This record gives sequence, C-alpha cells and structure tokens, in this order.
Amino acid sequence: MTPLRQRMTEDMRVRNFSPLTIKLYIDAVAKFAKFFHKSPALLGPDEVRTYQVYLIHEKKASWSAFNIAVSALRFLYVVSLEKDWAFKKIPYAKKPKTQPVILSLEEVCSFIKSLINLKHRVLVMLAYSTGLRISEVLHLRVCDIDSKRMMIRVEQGKGQKDRYLPLSPTLLQWLRIYWKTARPTFYLFPGRVPGKPQTRESVNKAITCACKAAGISKP
Repeated sequence: MTPLRQRMTEDMRVRNFSPLTIKLYIDAVAKFAKFFHKSPALLGPDEVRTYQVYLIHEKKASWSAFNIAVSALRFLYVVSLEKDWAFKKIPYAKKPKTQPVILSLEEVCSFIKSLINLKHRVLVMLAYSTGLRISEVLHLRVCDIDSKRMMIRVEQGKGQKDRYLPLSPTLLQWLRIYWKTARPTFYLFPGRVPGKPQTRESVNKAITCACKAAGISKP
C-alpha cells in the first residue's frame, strides 16, 4: 500500500466512513492513477478534467459511477492532499430525471418463487418488504428482529444511523420458517466464512438466476 493510499484510508476512517465507501473511493482513485500511470499527487485539475471527459464519452460511465469517482477525487485532493482548487475544478454530474422500472405483482411473485434457496428467498422478501439496502440486510443480526414489538432494528445503516422499521406478520412467519431451518446464531444471513455475513456477490448471483428463471428482463 502506497503512503498516499494509506493516508487517504486513514482520513476516511477518522471520519467514520463505511467500509464499502472506503473501498469504492480507493478503487476510484486507483483507476484514476492507472489511467495516467502516475501518482495522483503528481496530477492536477487538467488531468482530472481529462479523466472526467474520458468517463463520460469513452467509458460511458453511469451517473452514479461518475459521481463516485468525483466524490473520491474531491476527498483525495481536498482532505488528504489539501488542494484548494478541488471543489471548483471537480464538478459533479447533474442527476438525470428518470422513471423507475416497476415490476407487476405477478412478476414479483414469480421472481420470489424462483429463489430456490430459502435463505435467499427470505433475504429478498425482507429487503422488498422493508426497503432496506442490500448492505443493511446482510448485516442484520438475529437479535435485531424484535417479534414482540414487531420491529426490525437497523444498526449503523446509511449515514451511520440507527433506526427501526415495522415488521409485518407475513415476513415474521417466513423469518421463523427460515430460522428453524438454518438456525443462524449471530448474523441473520451468515455466509460461508465463519463469523461473516452472506456476501453481496452471492446475493446478486442468486437474484440474476431468479430473474432468468422467472423470465424477467427488466433491470
């Protein structure tokens, strides 16, 4: 690990950034450095602009991917390298106004039924029922399910905040079926590595397979 990467990582940890955000920012800066084959410390606003043009016109980066790169470079130059020009010279892209793609009730039912693995089925049902982010679902613990109060506790979710969400009777019934089968002890959805939750990659793979099996082509 280079001294600059180490410093940026420490700066983000001091500010209590989530592990996922740290990884995304470090990866974005690494791609920027690789593009010019130089340390970012040796690059300036002209190179940043050239890279932004590349992301839009050649890489065809999505709005979210582009702005992750912008956020990472802003943090690097403003915080870790203390460059005054960064805020003005590294602009964000304007968010496009789009309408979400909505699944019909029949498509939702078909999709959930296509999740053969009980763990994945209940995991997706929980996410769909509560609107939780996948990272928040994966880090739920068994003790976060409060069946007496019919609440789900989300600890240190988006924005490093705790919050409670209502637990529906139907979801509770499925959670109990799953618990009797899997008997998780700490994380509600444990992964193959002891003491670790299910990985995002395994869930994404299961979702992709279920969509294919259900004949759903919508994103």
